[in-house]
Amino acid sequence: MEGIEHRTVEANGIKIHIAEKGEGPVILFLHGFPELWYTWRHQIQALASLGYRAVAPDLRGYGDSDAPADGTCYTSLHVVGDIIGVLDAIGADQVFVVGHDWGAYMAWYLCLYRPDRVKALVNLSVPFSPRNPRRKPLDSLSALFGDDYYICRFQEPGVIETEFGEIGVDRVLKHFLTYHDPSPLILPKGKKAFGDDPDTPIALPSWLSEEEVQYYTSKYKKTGFTGGLNYYRSLDRNWELTASFTGCQIKVPTKFIVGDQDLTYNAPTKEFIQSGGLKKFVPLLEDVAVMEGVGHFIHEEKPDEINQHIYNFFRNF
Repeated sequence: MEGIEHRTVEANGIKIHIAEKGEGPVILFLHGFPELWYTWRHQIQALASLGYRAVAPDLRGYGDSDAPADGTCYTSLHVVGDIIGVLDAIGADQVFVVGHDWGAYMAWYLCLYRPDRVKALVNLSVPFSPRNPRRKPLDSLSALFGDDYYICRFQEPGVIETEFGEIGVDRVLKHFLTYHDPSPLILPKGKKAFGDDPDTPIALPSWLSEEEVQYYTSKYKKTGFTGGLNYYRSLDRNWELTASFTGCQIKVPTKFIVGDQDLTYNAPTKEFIQSGGLKKFVPLLEDVAVMEGVGHFIHEEKPDEINQHIYNFFRNF
């Protein structure tokens, strides 16, 4: 894409690929699953044109960054360590941060572990989830949604990768990127994941082109999905490692944005936000924006609106 530069930096003992454009205060963009730096293409161009240095890494396990073979190396401590390494490598003492999906999850942990490195945060789709000392995350998810809930189905190494392999990388990515349903994503056991007719074409929304899907496909064909899936497989490990942070607050100026058709919003999340739970644990939360009719990939579906939200919030700092 025009003007976007790519390079690899050493961070936390591994190689991390970053895409960057612009000059000025740094905005660090953190992607989720099944995404790459490329998910931020609209934001990189827009914020660079508005006087910022936009930096978007491929997180460990994704794209052109290293993917450690040890599945236990994908905890929040590892990933935040990578992020700090990237900031050091690019000479950025303190940055603005934007996260989506797993990138939002890691952005919350970045603010928890190293608030000194973050000026302000805009997080998309995934709210901060305070640690419940009485129950592990996977036990909670299984009790709420059943063992066929997609996060539960992702847990056993190799199983879902085999199913994805039978479906094909391109079709798997289209299923995820076009998912626009507020109900929980269920992948029934005993069927190929998604359980649809493999010969029926998947229609793309107006905001996602075949060419854009093919960029994702080209990278995932090389790497497979295991790196990204290891983040889900680290949920309980993160819980075990963060016992000392039970009850801690995120003390960074924050804006949270979510679509009302996002499956992450229509879990217990909506009630948690509306009842003041998010504000309790993120006391510097300045705004929550709920976008009507918008799904999970909010920054791709409504890039102009998200760019404006980001700019209007960060310009205050």
